[in-house]
Amino acid sequence: MLLSATSRSPIRAGLALLAGVLAAALLLLAAPMAYARGDGLVRQDVTFRGGGGLVLHGTVLSRDGASGPEPGIVLVGGSGSGPREEYRQEAEAFARAGITTLVYDKRTVGYSLLHRDFGLLADDALAGVRLLRSRTGVNPRQVGLWGFSEGGWVAPLAASRSTDVAFVVTIGGSGYDPLRTETWNLATHLRHQGVGGPFRRTVAGPAAQFLGSTGLFPAAGYDPLPVLEQLHRTPVLALWGDHDTQVPPQESARIFREALARAGNQHAVIGFVAGGAHNGHRTSDGFDRIGGPRFHGKELGELTPRYAQTMTSWVRAVAAGHPPASSAAPAPGQALATTPVPGHVWYAWLAPALLLLGFAAYPVSALLRRGPVLRPVRWLAGLGLLAVVTTVACSIAVFVAGNGATAPVVWGRPALWLVAQGLAVAVVVSAGVSAVALRRRRLTSSWAAWLRLAPVGLAAVGFVPWAVWWGIAA
Repeated sequence: MLLSATSRSPIRAGLALLAGVLAAALLLLAAPMAYARGDGLVRQDVTFRGGGGLVLHGTVLSRDGASGPEPGIVLVGGSGSGPREEYRQEAEAFARAGITTLVYDKRTVGYSLLHRDFGLLADDALAGVRLLRSRTGVNPRQVGLWGFSEGGWVAPLAASRSTDVAFVVTIGGSGYDPLRTETWNLATHLRHQGVGGPFRRTVAGPAAQFLGSTGLFPAAGYDPLPVLEQLHRTPVLALWGDHDTQVPPQESARIFREALARAGNQHAVIGFVAGGAHNGHRTSDGFDRIGGPRFHGKELGELTPRYAQTMTSWVRAVAAGHPPASSAAPAPGQALATTPVPGHVWYAWLAPALLLLGFAAYPVSALLRRGPVLRPVRWLAGLGLLAVVTTVACSIAVFVAGNGATAPVVWGRPALWLVAQGLAVAVVVSAGVSAVALRRRRLTSSWAAWLRLAPVGLAAVGFVPWAVWWGIAA
């Protein structure tokens, strides 16, 4: 049955009204929801597009019932996966002080163990700044950045790229490149674990050079100095825990102070958090954390009141138009000095590669030619391969898995390192036995025999200085 025009009009109107209600309901469900936990703070989950258009997820925290435009701050986390929950204490401290705060989950696209792009991370941070600048209740001229650890490289880089960044706060930022910083971090923790100087020198020397030369250590040579020297107008508050064991606090503070002074920055404050660890939280010696929430099964440590008060009062002063004049607090002692890591050095990767080829040549040639195999030389080749692989793997594992890769420690050395040293002795002994056996059996009278034995012989000779350099002969 056909409906008349007059009967269809009310139906169409009703359907249109229903569609409008459903659309409004969907918009409400899709919109970020603001919520509070009864602690005087309002939290709103947000999404925004970072570098390369990647969608990032975060939370904006502000005071409940805040009136008037407030300053804003974007928290830039340290290395690793960096979920926003790791920085909840800082976010809440800023928000309670009347500073609207954005904390967001770190990207997992374009960021991995073997790949770091500080420029991309800086783009993410600037996207967060734009988000806060666009929010009602935030003073768009007073939005800054807070960077922790790796964020101590990223936040200044972002600020150097945009005049939208009103100020920069760093905690535990390093004045050195990532590879030099990491070698100091590992040496400090290995020393605390009871590992002696020889193995620590290997980690900071040939092992670090191997990683830097092969490109296996991401952003190894990133230099923060040129970026710091561009911050001539941006107020900077640079802090370190006085028990920082992950970046060298004394040396980093000096580098920050001198670089910002060369830039002509008249509002650079250098300070230290009493009783603070790398993240500025409570610690007894820098290697533990006291109190606070747990993150990935480990305590983060409580946010010390002095640390929070120093940051928030400084930001409020900058936002009020009275940025504190440049100053530098006395630096705490630093047990170990950093070790410079040379740039790309060809011998760092070529030497072990040639040794592996030399030792492998003898068994491979035996398989291909099916000629006689001298047992001592076969042992020399096999032990040489094991010694080189074990030496490199043991020292590189510390960079991958941290100082825990050295357990157990025996006589001040990782147990696996003792194995490498034993193998080195075995290589030298088997080389001598092989030389004696060759002389007795007179197998070097033909050119074919020389061609087969030359690679392993050269590898055995080259192994000795290489073993001294890598420390397994010590």
